[in-house]
This record gives sequence, structure tokens and C-alpha cells, in this order.
Amino acid sequence: MKLGIGIGWRPEIADEVEALAGIDWVEAVAENLCADHLPDSLVRLRERGVTVVPHGVALGLGGADRPDPGRLAALAARAELLGAPLVTEHIAFVRAGGPLTASPRLEAGHLLPVARTRDALDVLCENVRIAQDSLPVPLALENIAALISWPGEELTEGQFLAELVERTGVRLLIDVANLHTNHVNLGQNPAKALDELPVEAIAYVHVAGGVEKNGVWHDTHAHPVSAPVLEVLAELRSRVDPPGVLLERDDAFPPGTELAGELDAIRATLRQAATVHTPAESGERTDTAESGERTGVADPAPAEGRAAADPVPAGTRDRTAVAQTALLSALVVGTPAPEGFDHRRLRVQSRALAAKRADVVAKVAPELPEILGDGYRPAFLAYAGSRPMSGGYRRDALDFAEHVLIAGGPADPVARRRLTYWWQDRSGARPPGRTTRLVRAARAVLVGK
Repeated sequence: MKLGIGIGWRPEIADEVEALAGIDWVEAVAENLCADHLPDSLVRLRERGVTVVPHGVALGLGGADRPDPGRLAALAARAELLGAPLVTEHIAFVRAGGPLTASPRLEAGHLLPVARTRDALDVLCENVRIAQDSLPVPLALENIAALISWPGEELTEGQFLAELVERTGVRLLIDVANLHTNHVNLGQNPAKALDELPVEAIAYVHVAGGVEKNGVWHDTHAHPVSAPVLEVLAELRSRVDPPGVLLERDDAFPPGTELAGELDAIRATLRQAATVHTPAESGERTDTAESGERTGVADPAPAEGRAAADPVPAGTRDRTAVAQTALLSALVVGTPAPEGFDHRRLRVQSRALAAKRADVVAKVAPELPEILGDGYRPAFLAYAGSRPMSGGYRRDALDFAEHVLIAGGPADPVARRRLTYWWQDRSGARPPGRTTRLVRAARAVLVGK
């Protein structure tokens, strides 16, 4: 299916997206949509014939656990509500711990890289098959940006993606900004990755901005698209004409004129690169510099046409679970770093996860930074350093407010009263043992002040 040129739909820029000329389709974060009601902006776009694709961020198909049936059902419901031709997710893990490791469940609050090992690939392939069988439309998976790499990896990124496609028939969502990120941070060559992966399996392409700080590229989605990212897009277009290309922006939203300018730059890059000979379009095969012939992939096989695969042995999932839990625990709890990881990069990743939590909590609970003012961010980062996420961001917001109140804050009595009322209004019933100190503190505030 030909998608064309699109942009990530976000509530903050809904009006701007509707006003943009030449938009063929949009992508919406699946978890931000209600299961039975679409925002008016998306309804209007659909009425104009604009395709809407749900983009999931919480399945964690690269995790050691099998996909959660509830999350799969929710993603399927969004696809049906939107009449989407496909759904997309990420090659990542987002949580660890739990029954496989007999340890507390930990949430990353962000996408973390899967080790490119045979064990991790086996787990990912089985999880993808489970997801494919649960979804009403085809699935495409996105390569992610990484600040860290796993020790002892057995495959390059291109080889890993090629084998994933060959074994599951899944489509690919190639993010060229993420290829650039991994080039800067991990020394991975984007051209080599494009040579090795099956470009015919690409469903569409992401383009996004980022920023370099102290030699580390941060995939922020809050900065303009840079020239090096457009160069990777040109590299990809020289190999294949992708069915769709989409601009992502998730924060620091610019005026619509700037978004239009970035889309024009993407269109110009695609036009210029299209003049280069593209073997994949002419039916030829290409060779990689080091790995021999690249695997050619036609349209992915439907579920009933895929060969059955043996279940992943329990030991494989167990080993993956232990490794992922050790890494995530080091990042969000501060336990010792697993052997072989770059400790400096782990610290960068840990700080990035905490900053991401602070930013998202401020969005889902904007009253918190309003009540706490300039003290919100340092207070949240201090809290995040010792309190890992145990649920979603709304639960994180409540837990943070509870933490502040139990500690006797905020110092300003008016702010303390406002935070107390806010927490009480949203917390609902909680186990008494957990909240005794908070209730006493709240009673002192409400009665004694």
C-alpha cells in the first residue's frame, strides 16, 4: 500500500496538522487514543480521506515475557476504530522482572534496545508471531535509537532485522533518525545496515530531529531534522522507493510553517535521491560489503501461510529475562551494572530515563509542575533516582505526589494544601498500611492550617 508523505498527529499540533497541505496520512500514538472515541481532529482527517496508522509504544515485543493479551487487544481495537491498513510497534523491551525472575516488575518508561543475540532473536520472533495472530491488520516493527549497546552481540542490526523478517514475515518501519543516532552513539554504519536489511519489507519510514550533547546524540523528536538524518534518508531512497515517509515531532512544537518547511525538505531529499539508480526497484539484487548477498523479501506471508515454528525453550526466555532485568535494574534502581556494559553510557541512559519520566509526568499531570513550580523537576529527578516505575505514568504521578507529601513537602502551605487535594481527588482507595502516614499528614494540613 502506498501511504505517501505524512506527519505524526499529536493533540498539541492537531490544528496545524489539519492545515498542512499535501498530507496523505498521519500516525497517532495508540496508547493515547481512547478505545471507543476518536479526537474530533482525527475524525475530520479521516473524513477527508487521510489514512491514520496507530503506533504502539508499550507492547515491549523484545521483552522476555510473551506479549500481554490486554495490550494486544487494545492495539487491535485502535486499528479497527481507525480503519487502519496496518499497525506499528518497536523492536524494544520496556519492562522486566516479574515471574520469570521472581523479582519485582520494573518499568523503563521508554524503549530499550534488545541484545542482537540468537536468544533475544528467538524470543522476539515468537512474540511477533503471537502479536501477528492477535491483530486484525499487518504489523510493522521499528528499529530504535540507542545510547547503549549489549556486550557479546552476535548479529549486526541489518542482519538481525533481515532474519526477523525472514522468520516472521513482519514488515519494517525504518527510522532513519535512529540509524543516524546509532551511528553517532555506537559507531554503526547506516549504509551497511541498509545494505543488509531487506528494504523490500519496508512499510514506511520515520524522519525526526535530535541534538548532540557531549558526543552523544539524543533522539529528542523536539528539534528540527538535521542534514545528516536527511542524508540517511537519501541513502535509503537510493535503494528503494518507500511506501510512506513520516515526520515525527513529539515536543517543543514549532509553528505550522516550520513543520511545512521540514516536510518540504523531506520531499526534496526524496526527489533528489530518486535520480540515483535503485537496484531494489529494478528487481536486481545487491551485495553487502562484508556479508555477501542480501536476503530478498517479498510481501510478508499471511499468518496462515507462515511455517509453524517450535516454541522458544523456557531456558531461552529465562536467560533473556535475567539479562534484561539486570540491565533495567541498573538503570532505574542503581544496582551494579552488568558485566561488559559501558558504565559511562549507562549513567547517560539512566539520566535520560529519569528526564523522560519527568517530562511525561508533567504532561499527563500538568497540575504537578504548576503546584510545585521550579521545584518540580529537581524534586521529581530526586524521587526517580530511588523509586522505579511500577506502572504507567499516571500511577507514577500519584506515587510522586504521595512521596512529596509524606516527606513533608512542599514547604509552602498553600502548595501543600493544593497537592494534598490533588492527590486525594485522584488516588482512590489505597491499602491503609501504605497511606497511614500520608493520611495523618494530610489531616494535619487540612485541619491544622
